Amino acid sequence: MEPGYAVEDIAPIAILMDELRSEDVQLRLNAIHSIPTIALALGPDRARDELIPFLQDSVDDEDEVLLALAEELGRNFEEYIGGKEHAHILLGPLENLSAVEETLVRDKAAESITKIAAVLSQAQIEEYYIPLVKRLSQGEWFTSRTSSAALYAAVYSKVSTAIQDELRKAFHALASDDTPMVRRAAAKALGPLLGSFAQHHLLTDGLPIYRRLQGDDQDSVRLLTIEDLIAIAKRITPAEVKEHLLKQIKASVGDKSWRVRYMAATHFNELALAVGKDIVREELVGLFVNLLKDNEAEVRTAASSQIPGFSSQLEKEVILARIIPCVRDLSQDASQHVRAALAKEISGVTPLLGKEATIENLLPLFLHLLKDDFPEVRLNIISKLETVNNVIGIELLADSLLPAIMELAEDKSWRVRQAIIEYIPLLANQLGKPMFDEQLGNLCMSWLGDTVYSIRESATVNLKNLTDVFGVDWAKTAIVPKIMGMGSHTNYLFRMTTVQAITTISPSLSLEIIRSDIIGPLLELSKDPIPNIRFNVGKALEVIATSNVKTPEGLKFVQEWVAPALERQKTDPDADVRFYATRALQKAAAASS
Repeated sequence: MEPGYAVEDIAPIAILMDELRSEDVQLRLNAIHSIPTIALALGPDRARDELIPFLQDSVDDEDEVLLALAEELGRNFEEYIGGKEHAHILLGPLENLSAVEETLVRDKAAESITKIAAVLSQAQIEEYYIPLVKRLSQGEWFTSRTSSAALYAAVYSKVSTAIQDELRKAFHALASDDTPMVRRAAAKALGPLLGSFAQHHLLTDGLPIYRRLQGDDQDSVRLLTIEDLIAIAKRITPAEVKEHLLKQIKASVGDKSWRVRYMAATHFNELALAVGKDIVREELVGLFVNLLKDNEAEVRTAASSQIPGFSSQLEKEVILARIIPCVRDLSQDASQHVRAALAKEISGVTPLLGKEATIENLLPLFLHLLKDDFPEVRLNIISKLETVNNVIGIELLADSLLPAIMELAEDKSWRVRQAIIEYIPLLANQLGKPMFDEQLGNLCMSWLGDTVYSIRESATVNLKNLTDVFGVDWAKTAIVPKIMGMGSHTNYLFRMTTVQAITTISPSLSLEIIRSDIIGPLLELSKDPIPNIRFNVGKALEVIATSNVKTPEGLKFVQEWVAPALERQKTDPDADVRFYATRALQKAAAASS
């Protein structure tokens, strides 16, 4: 219970009234958020008799306050007014809110009404909810009619057959409304409603409503019917789709408005799954190719994102004959966003084509996109290389891509460099030690000196992952000497990188390597003139200590080397150094017990 409102309050409703009349919007907003507390203080009876009527009669002119009220009433508020049997009382104030001018308030009110519908009995729905829907649907102002569209689906399956008939007719009227905003709301709400229709009503009532909206003169209405189309296609047979929907499918994909075509492209995989493979092969392949060749870049971008999913429903020969030529054209597209979308998805086609066809048809495109001028294109290709690797094998991939990877490792975009780093352990695992050391070893170490902190951080994680791949013996000769050599660099950033690399990699190293190669230089760095380096040494010593104190040999090492250094740091002039040293000692003690 919030401060200021207690069960003992004499008249919490009066307090609320005063605050809601305040000129201060924030005070009114706070009052609305306090409604559950006030309802609890009043008790269920007074909340029903006093609070809800007051909220229904009070009209605020601030949308922010109205939005908060609509939201609060949908948050299981029936618990405060006596339970589900009284939940219909909440519909009154929400009906008022459903007719206001601000769209956000109306949408939130409609959302809260549908939440309340979930706890109403059939009798409550038919006595209170259905009349509300009818009033809103027949309202003089378009705002109430717009709000009503979203309310049908929540209760359609819960009412009698006679009322269902009325609801279908009323919804058809909304779909034919003179105001575009109402028809738009009907198009948006039709899909969920169709899911509740009986099968025979789907074609006799649902299909005419859909066709009315799909042929609307406003593209903002037509674009919302794509999901309605999918909802109908999912529930009827392929033969019925061909008979009743094929004309509308072609009309939507070839719509004069690019916004409608964009929506069709965005949902094309869903549509293809809904209509069945025969119609996909006979009709949709050509339509999809048209979208991939659309004269609007936004449409081509959306269609590119659908390539793997749609191709999974086609035979390999069809992909090679119809889809791959489009992919080649898209890889040269004038729009960087189209190329980026293609780069993100193209690897998903490789499992469908197999090794030989991928090498012949897609590998040249990967290499081309890796050299794209737009960083996001390069980044998207790199992030999906593992899928390609699984199809064509690392040897061929390495032969083809290593030169490109070496070039991208110094890319001007740090995100591209980071993506390359994250790909390295996978590449290393397949290349093996000799080839990795020869081709990529120096490259991995060079990232430790990158000017971007995120790259240096990723580089240290990369070294740990490489140690896990190749083993500690390899790390002792290939990594550790180079890391420790940076610890004496005159630039403090290099010394900091050494400390951070030790912190990251030491759990993967053996105690012998830590004792022979790491602890000495690290303790020297604990005396560094830069406080940031000293307290990071404390963090590194904490990791080393907690990783090794569980064995007798490790505990002895910590007591002889680590603990004395941390004790010295506890008297450091810098507060942060003292803090991390103290924490390290505490964690080491806890780990050893």
